Amino acid sequence: MPIVKISSNVHVSFWHQQRVLVTGGSGFIGTNMVSTLRQIGCKEIIYPTSRDYDLTQENEAVKLFKTTKPDIVIHLAGLVGGILVNKEKPADFFYRNLTMGTFIIHQSYLYGIKKLVAAGAGCGYPESAPTPLKENTFWDGLPQPESAPYSLAKRMLHVQAQAYFRQYGFKSIIIVPGNVYGPFDNFNLYQSHVIPALICKFVEANIQSTETVEVWGSGKPSRDFVHVNDVVEGILLAAEKCDTPELINISSGNEHTIQQIVELLVELTGFKGKVVWNPNRPDGQKQRRFDITKAKDILGYQPGVSLRDGLNDTIKWYRENREKLVDGRLRQEIP
Repeated sequence: MPIVKISSNVHVSFWHQQRVLVTGGSGFIGTNMVSTLRQIGCKEIIYPTSRDYDLTQENEAVKLFKTTKPDIVIHLAGLVGGILVNKEKPADFFYRNLTMGTFIIHQSYLYGIKKLVAAGAGCGYPESAPTPLKENTFWDGLPQPESAPYSLAKRMLHVQAQAYFRQYGFKSIIIVPGNVYGPFDNFNLYQSHVIPALICKFVEANIQSTETVEVWGSGKPSRDFVHVNDVVEGILLAAEKCDTPELINISSGNEHTIQQIVELLVELTGFKGKVVWNPNRPDGQKQRRFDITKAKDILGYQPGVSLRDGLNDTIKWYRENREKLVDGRLRQEIP
């Protein structure tokens, strides 16, 4: 079973009383969120898929709220992907994320939702922002160009949250996750982020007795990797404890270079071949680490999954489920 660890900071009894709508509930973070809500005894969980409601259409968002009548909304729906697909489909990433966020927050306000927590984008920070990334620098410049259409659309969640609080008193919080990884991630090499892509490459290389594995870039960029279990806990704490439109980083507070991740994955997967670096592929932003002081102070948040344990957890999950994946994702009922 994947890691599921919820600290005593989460008030389980609070969730026993809530009817919760999770958009994107069949996605990566959403699947883990729904599974955790079930385990802590949430009163009722609604997690429609895009086949049920197209949330880029306002009339579909209206129908969703009219039908489900939730108490709390956790907005995780979005079009996400790695550097390559962001570069190839920037319009899709901008339009879909902007419209979904806009309609979900607006309908949450109209239907009198108690509180909304939405996932923003760590790549929304300015490319030139000093490390560690602090929430008060979020608007100090433009984000990294390759993912800007996606990350700027996600930035608008914060603008809308503040505007609706000032005008209507509507309570919403935007969490900014680091580089999230873990079970139920997308392992499609065209769409995936760095950790699931590397896990896929090394595990498959072992199975197929491949002598070399290609890794994009130089290996020098660093990222703040956070296990999905910690992100789920941060979202739960934000829903419980925040009543103002805060922007809050949820990550590990540590950074590792891609080369360090590769070396650790070689060890953990038992890969005996040669790693070949391809410097002609993009590195992306050079450095990213999040200051999580605000999350600790306001939420009592404390990341609980170490990088080694988290990678082992994800490798094990991938090995157990790789033959069931369709286009890199596990298409099944949430456990």
